Parts: sequence; structure tokens; C-alpha cells
Amino acid sequence: MPSSYNVRSRARERNGVLSRPEFMSLNHQPGRGGGGGGGGGGVGAPCERRGSARRPGQIKHQTSQQSDEPTESGSKDRREPNKMPEEDCMQLNPSFKGIAINSLLAIDICLSKRMGVCAYTSSSWGGCRSMVALLALTGHGITWIIGTIVCLTRSNTLAGQEVLINLLLALILDVMTVAGVQRLVKRRGPWEMTPGFLDYVAMDVYSFPAAYASRATMVSKFLLSHLVLAVPLRILLVLWAFLVSISRVLLGKYHLTDMVCGFALGMLHFSLMETVWLSSNTCQTIISISTLSWSPFY
Repeated sequence: MPSSYNVRSRARERNGVLSRPEFMSLNHQPGRGGGGGGGGGGVGAPCERRGSARRPGQIKHQTSQQSDEPTESGSKDRREPNKMPEEDCMQLNPSFKGIAINSLLAIDICLSKRMGVCAYTSSSWGGCRSMVALLALTGHGITWIIGTIVCLTRSNTLAGQEVLINLLLALILDVMTVAGVQRLVKRRGPWEMTPGFLDYVAMDVYSFPAAYASRATMVSKFLLSHLVLAVPLRILLVLWAFLVSISRVLLGKYHLTDMVCGFALGMLHFSLMETVWLSSNTCQTIISISTLSWSPFY
């Protein structure tokens, strides 16, 4: 049989272990249910140790379940920032084509803003703004359409009426085509000015392609091809087309690339009208219908 000294030393060791802060709850539980003596306490000690052996496992299991939930939610939170829209993501390896296009656009905007010396009255050439605006008005679509109609009503020759009818159709084609392309591209000018009343009338709200450059190029090429003019007049007509085109750049309404594309589009319109050129008989029929003097049954 074990001696009483050994039993008391073991009890002291057990009480010393249970007096620690992490085992205080275990130390108070036997006092609630047991009213027995020392033998009952001796029997309850192994049960208490077995219960204490089970409880940490359960606590670990519960803590593991609780820790799993934050990790899953944390992983979801980590995944969500990765799913960003494409426009918010920075392209780390852009293509050479994209770099070249962006560089050309930046150069175009920079040069166009520097050339906008008449954009405002406070600009470096602000005193010439009214003169430049008047020069640009000579290339306005409404000006040329009304002028062509007035000349058509005063013309008495078949050849003159034929040229004027085709010029009127070319002007209408130019206005409609440029307005359609501008609506598709919707590019603002370098200074992003508010369009005026005449711009809304001529459907010249945006800058690309340059409507004035397209119209001036088409009209000058058309007149040079179908009118007999002296050499000085031909030079002045080409100079007029260039000045009208560059005037809108000086006013801050167009970019340089808009003007270049306007030149190309004006040449395209002229080539198209040369392809579908209306004959004199067709032009006379159109004039008869427009003046309500057409009599097809007589």
C-alpha cells in the first residue's frame, strides 16, 4: 500500500497544477458535484483529468472551425480585388502599336494647342481672331450651299447649270458624310470650345474630320477641274483652300490630324462626284422638278 506521505505529495502536486490560471475553471468544477470525502476526490481526479483531456480537443476543434470561416471569407476578400474591370487595370506590357498611336495623339494634341493662337481674345494672336473667323466663314457649308442655289437661279446656260447642280450635290454629300463620321467618332477640339449656332446648323459639332478642310478641298478641286481660270486665280483658289483649313486650327477648333483627314475626305468626295457625274439632261430634269415646271405628258 502506498504511504500517506506519497498520497499527500501527489495531492499537493495536483493542487499546484490546478492552481494555474489556465486550469482555474477545472479546479472549481469538482466542488460543485461532489460532496464525498477523500476517496471520492481520489476517484474524481482521474475523471477530471480525462475530462480535461477531452475539453482541449473540443476547444481546438471549435477554434479550427471558427478559424476556417475567416480564412474562407479572407480568401474570398482576397479574390474579389483581383476581379477588377479591365478599364481600371493598368496594362503593364502594351503593344508597340498602342504606344505608337498614343504617342502620335499626344504630339498631335500638343502641336494643335500651340497653333491655336487665335482661340481666345487673350491668346497671343487674339487681335486677329475676328479676321480669321471671317476667313473661316467663307468655307462654311451653309454659305456655299446658299451661294450655289443663288447662282443656279441666275444661270442661263446649260453648261453652267450642269456644273452648279453637280456642285450642289457634292456639297450636300460632303455635309452629310462629314456629319455622320463626326457623330461616330465624337472627337472634341484641342480647346473643347462650345459649338456655335452655325456649327449646329451645318452639323459641324465635332472636330474629326475637319468639315471646313474637306469642303474647301472638294470645292477648289471641283472649280479647278470644271472652270477655265487663269494661273493667278488657280493659285489663289488653292491658297484659299489651305487658309480656310488652317484657320480652324488657329481658332482652336480642329487638330492637325483632323485637317489632314479633311483634305483626304475632300479629294474622295471629288472623285466620287466625278464617277457619278450627272449629265445635262438629268440636270435639266432636276431643275424642272424643283421649279414645278416639269410636264412629262406633253
